[in-house]
This record gives sequence, structure tokens and C-alpha cells, in this order.
Amino acid sequence: MAVDYTVIVVYLAGMLAMGWWGMRRAKSKSEFLVAGRRLGPTMYSGTMAAIVLGGASTIGGVGLGYQYGLSGAWMVFTIGLGLLALSIFFSARIARLKVYTVSEMLDLRYGGRAGVISGVVMWAYTLMLAVTSTIAYATIFDVLFDMNRTVAIVLGGSIVVAYSTLGGMWSITLTDMVQFVVKTVGVLLLLLPIAVVKAGGFSEMKAQLPTEYFDPLGIGGETIFTYVLIYTFGMLIGQDIWQRVFTARSDNTAKWGGTVAGTYCLAYALAGAVIGTAAKVLYPKLGSADDAFATIVKDELPVGVRGLVLAAALAAVMSTSSGALIACATVANNDIWSRLRGAARGAEDAHGKVKADLTENAHDEVKGNRAFILLMGIAVIVTAIALNNVVEALTVAYNLLVGGLLVPILGGLLWRRGTVQGALASVVVGGVAVIVLMATHGILANEPVYYGLLSSLAAYIAVSLMTRPTDAAVLAAWRERLAGRAPELVSEPVPARQ
Repeated sequence: MAVDYTVIVVYLAGMLAMGWWGMRRAKSKSEFLVAGRRLGPTMYSGTMAAIVLGGASTIGGVGLGYQYGLSGAWMVFTIGLGLLALSIFFSARIARLKVYTVSEMLDLRYGGRAGVISGVVMWAYTLMLAVTSTIAYATIFDVLFDMNRTVAIVLGGSIVVAYSTLGGMWSITLTDMVQFVVKTVGVLLLLLPIAVVKAGGFSEMKAQLPTEYFDPLGIGGETIFTYVLIYTFGMLIGQDIWQRVFTARSDNTAKWGGTVAGTYCLAYALAGAVIGTAAKVLYPKLGSADDAFATIVKDELPVGVRGLVLAAALAAVMSTSSGALIACATVANNDIWSRLRGAARGAEDAHGKVKADLTENAHDEVKGNRAFILLMGIAVIVTAIALNNVVEALTVAYNLLVGGLLVPILGGLLWRRGTVQGALASVVVGGVAVIVLMATHGILANEPVYYGLLSSLAAYIAVSLMTRPTDAAVLAAWRERLAGRAPELVSEPVPARQ
């Protein structure tokens, strides 16, 4: 294993070096949080694909292939569909907003007062997303070094926190590009063909396995529908995804670069399912489907290649973890802490003071965001050590995101008549419905996201129609922002009108 260990150590050292290099570029809030909004098509496509294809898409995707065959691709496939929909229909408008968070977009569209509540929901989602990615380090380091679970989480989490804190989005962008290349080589170009060959080729796989393993809908229509609701719609509104859209240097980069990344996700989905199907032929009686990835890598790959493929799995986990971490810290600082601090000082005075501070000392703004990444990183590591069930944590995160925020966000983009009162009612009613239904039906049940989404939609429409339309001046400013004719926000949005 010495060669494999060397590959992994070199990879981890490279991640830290990228963080140090990125620190030299992150000299302003824009550079630190959204890479100066100047990523070109190649870097944008690579980093976008890297963040959406994490440990769940790699280890979990292979596990679903082991359990269901080719139809196990649907989870990752719906992620790709969501990214395609976001890129083709919404990304250009989102990029033109020149904001930093989803909550800032809601404040611009509805005229304030939606930020803190929506920020809390988005913060909970990004925190749990970062936690689930961090837990996955335990699986990978256990295969590599037979390492204690807590030590593995602290080691992997500390590396991500270190390079994310140093350089912010620039460091994360650089490391994600490396991770994208490693994942492509490790999973698509090495593990996929080797797994198929070891299993005897597709003809032998078909001969050894039941026919339902090759049924595209074998996983079940209800499961596919639930994946669409949770993952496809989740891709449309997540802060971790939007923050990458904000890095694009132009509308076309956001649209076409994201389309390339979404298409890549579709191929990655099919590759994971095929690898899992091959693992089922090779190891028909594994104790857990999620062990399929580690088992086939450990037992079937040659020295050196094994280290590269494990580095690919590590890259998948790190890319999602770092993206969720900076999103969590950005929301905590910009949407929650800054607003609560401003409210305590007094609305007008706080806004003017923050704006002046940002103009006079951009370094302090970077320093503040860096401190929040470090703080949230520690919280993520501690929470990951305390939790065991990755699937349940991820389900809670996506249920809250889709049930609470999908309707007011898409409603704001698509329906002129939506009001701030409707948006707040939608967030509260949808969020409460999801929490209550998870408590009564179980976290993994389908009902929470189904009925949470329906109740959120009903509340949004009903309350919006019962309240006064959004002020014409607010809508005019919103249209200017969508058209790209307004300057970038330099501070938190103007506090709510009284």
C-alpha cells in the first residue's frame, strides 16, 4: 500500500498548497466569496460539476447500482437534471443579480424582511450538507489507513477547513478543478472499465443478474419522483449551487458552462450505476450496498491505481464539503449575524456604518468571512463526530430546503404578484409542515416533502393574493438588477421598511 499512501498524501498536500496560493488572490469580499465573479467556461464547468458530485454521488451512487442495477443511476441523474434546468432557465438571471446569497435575492425581489428567516433555513441546509460530506471521510480513511472514525473526520475536515479558510472561493475553485480531474480519471477512465472487465463484461453481468437490474425504471416510479422533488428542485435553490453561479464572468458562462457540467453529471450517474452492478456480480453478498465502492477498489484495482481512485472518492467528498462550508459561513455571516447586529444598532445607522467600513477596509470584510468559515468548520466537524446516519441528515437538509424555500424563490423569479407576506408565509408553513411530518411519518418518508411543498405553495399563493402587491419601486429595482444594469451589492440589503 506504500504507493497508494504516497498518492493520497501528495493529493492532500496539494490541496493545502492550493489553499495557500488562493489566499494571495482573495483580497476583497468579492474575491473571497465568489472568486471575483470572473471564472471562465472551463473552470466554471469543472468546479460546478465538482461541487454537485460529492460522496453521496460517488460512494452512494455505486451503492445504489449494487442494490438496484442501472436504475440506481436515478439519484445522481436527477442531480444532473436539476443542474441542467438551473443553467438553461435561471442561471443567467441569477448571475446578473450580483448578490452573495439566496436571501439577498429574496430581499431584493420582495423589498426586505425575508432575509433572516430564509437565512436560518438555508444555513441549516448548508450546515447539514457539510456535515454529511464530512462524515464520509470516515469511510474513505478507514479503507486507506484502518483509521478510527473520529480521527478520520478530524483529519479530513481539518484539511478542508484549512484551505477554505485561507483563500475562500479562490482556494475552493482551484482545489475543485484538481478534484474534478482526479474524479474523471479515477472513476470514469479507470474504475469503470476495470470493474466491467473484472465482472466479465456486460454479457456476463446480464447472465449473472436478474433482468430487473437492467430495467431503467427498476428502482420504482415513486422513488424516482421523490428524487426529482428533492434533488432536481434542490439544485435550483441551494446556496452552495447559487454561490458557484455567482462566480461566472458572464451570462453565457453561467448558462453553457453549467449545461456542460449538468451533462457530465448524467454520464457520472450512469458510470456509478454500472460500477455498482459490476460489484454485485463480483461480491453478491456484501453486508451493505454502500460497501460496494470500497470493496471493489480495495480488492480489484492494482497498486497505484487504487490510490488514485481512492483519491477520486476523497476529491468527491472534499469538493462538496468545501462548497457547503463556504455557503454555510456566507449565510451565517451575511444573512444572519450581519442583520441581527444591524438590528441591534438601529436600522439606518447600522447600514451606513457597515457600508463605510466596507469601503474603507476591504481586508476587514475578508477577515470576518474567513473567521466565519473557521467557526462553521469547527461546528461541522463536531456535529459530524456526533452523528452517524448520513442519509437521515441529508434528507432533513433537503426536505427543509425544498419544503421551505423552493416556492418563494421560484415564485419570486416567475410570478410578479408574489409578495413578501406570501414569501414569509410560504417559508414558515412549508418548514413547519416538513418538520411535523418528519416527526410523525419518519425522516425517510416521502410525505414530508410532498405535503410540505404543497402547503408552502398554497400559503404563498393565498397570502400573496390577500395582501397588497409589491411596491412598484421595488419591482422596478428588481427588474434593473435582473437586466444587469445595477451595481454589485457592497453590503447587506437595506433593512426592512417599517
